[in-house]
Amino acid sequence: MNASRFLRPAAAVCLLALSLASPLAQADHLQMVRIESPFPETMSQLQAAIQDAGYQISRVQRVDVGLTKSGYKTAQYRVVFYGRYEEVRRLSTRYPDLIPYLPLKFVIFAEGSDTLILANNPTNLSDFYKDARLKKQFVEWERDIRTIMQQVQRASRQ
Repeated sequence: MNASRFLRPAAAVCLLALSLASPLAQADHLQMVRIESPFPETMSQLQAAIQDAGYQISRVQRVDVGLTKSGYKTAQYRVVFYGRYEEVRRLSTRYPDLIPYLPLKFVIFAEGSDTLILANNPTNLSDFYKDARLKKQFVEWERDIRTIMQQVQRASRQ
């Protein structure tokens, strides 16, 4: 069953953006949080939370421009790529087939007066990699994603 049929076009586009980096495009493989705060503030809080968790932001890619050209009426959409340089370099060298999943990424977009943040759950990659150290890394990333989202939620309530 195609999950995007049941989603608003904006959410379907975000799922598509995440699915480009993962063979797991089903909604239950995502981590998501709705923030009751405008996009600009939430975007700043997300970037601060990523850095507080010990990661560096490698780039922020605008998605809304392409969506608007495709006929979608969009607000603000971004993909935030982040990681730890040495960790990404080490993992890319040891596991070259992991490169398409690195750096990690969040999709953030406005929906009305709220902002949604989504990320693939990295523990789902465990099915494809049997190395115990790598599975531990996936669990760490998943925990960090949860912590980052919780920090953004707390900051938006203040």
